[in-house]
Amino acid sequence: MLRYMLKSKIHRAIVTQAELDYVGSITIDKDLMEAADIVPNEKVTIVNNNNGERFETYVIEGEPGSKIICLNGAAARLVQKG
Repeated sequence: MLRYMLKSKIHRAIVTQAELDYVGSITIDKDLMEAADIVPNEKVTIVNNNNGERFETYVIEGEPGSKIICLNGAAARLVQKG
């Protein structure tokens, strides 16, 4: 039996950007990725507490110290900055 377990969690992160004209993914500050033990291209589940949207995407490493949380591509339609 294969069980899926929660490995890492970034709770109540604030979206700093939403870039519709991009291929997809979420860009996360490298420092935050390291603190949460998330690696580039890792599949993640995003849950929007404001509208109930839930979706999966993959992670792109952002600039260290930038505090960036940016949804890219179609996922940008499911979130709001701030």
